[in-house]
Amino acid sequence: MERDWTALAGDIKRWAKELGFDAAQIGDADLGAEVEAGLTAWLDAGFHGEMDYMAAHGMKRARPAELVPGTRRVISLRMNYRPPEAKSSEAVLADGEAAFISRYALGRDYHKVLRNRLQKLAERIADCVGPTGYRAFVDSAPVMEVAAAERAGLGWRGKHTLLLTREHGSFFFLGELFTDLPLPIDPPLAQEHCGRCTRCLDVCPTQAIVAPYQVDARRCISYLTIELKGAIPAELRPLLGNRVYGCDDCQLFCPWNRFAVDTSEADFAVRNGLDAASLVELFAWSEQDFLNRLAGTAIYRIGYERWLRNLAVGLGNAPSSPAVLAALASRQADATPLVREHIDWALAQHQQRGASLA
Repeated sequence: MERDWTALAGDIKRWAKELGFDAAQIGDADLGAEVEAGLTAWLDAGFHGEMDYMAAHGMKRARPAELVPGTRRVISLRMNYRPPEAKSSEAVLADGEAAFISRYALGRDYHKVLRNRLQKLAERIADCVGPTGYRAFVDSAPVMEVAAAERAGLGWRGKHTLLLTREHGSFFFLGELFTDLPLPIDPPLAQEHCGRCTRCLDVCPTQAIVAPYQVDARRCISYLTIELKGAIPAELRPLLGNRVYGCDDCQLFCPWNRFAVDTSEADFAVRNGLDAASLVELFAWSEQDFLNRLAGTAIYRIGYERWLRNLAVGLGNAPSSPAVLAALASRQADATPLVREHIDWALAQHQQRGASLA
């Protein structure tokens, strides 16, 4: 008997919601020639910075069927992540003594949460149709997830390069399930809805969005605080403000995020008061504090040294106070060369403003 693939597609979307995803759509494995052209131009411009893995797989990033042979469809899924109890991002950014951490990183590591749910979805599909070829991805392999999601009609690529939806804005994670099943394809959206708006370009603190749909990662605060292993360029440090892990500005000022929906996922609830902790408080953490408190979070992967590096920059940009100066001075003697460079810079900023350690 011929299987009803349309019915299965409907079941998959229903199972996805039962597993905590907010939406699921099915797209073709062919992402289109324009995606490859865009990737090539972005890499040629050097916009990927030190993220060599972006170029390592060549065009496999844009060709799911080459990355995972046999792939016929890409099931794209999204899950909202903004925790409802978190302190207002705008309030934290306005408080120079507070440490701003991107809202996606306040709870459990999303890689683990989504990967577990995707595996369960794959198992449900297998229970229904028998063994299938599949592979799950959560921002951890050469997958152009926004392009795949856009192809599946899950939303449209905004000018900040993130996926946008009219109903949920952009505060959500994406995950993919590559499959060899001949599922019916959902059509892409008929149009994007950014129009003439350039709010995300205008508000980017470092002007990393160099043109609509183009981000120079070398200037992006998320790249500088998470991906960059060495020193943050001195000319960009003042522009980071108190952003010590990631940056949400392009999302915070996007008009579509008036419709963003908070998460109901308990795993994304705020941990360790990270939604409004002070820079001084976090800078005082020992390495063991860092390991104990941030285990199981996305922040854990940058390691203690980069954590201190980022906080030192935040403290350099903070209002001068005895507590801030004392915090910086307390780590000068035992800091690694990388951290000490940023502490020295931070102290110099305060000295230029007339502050004194005396």
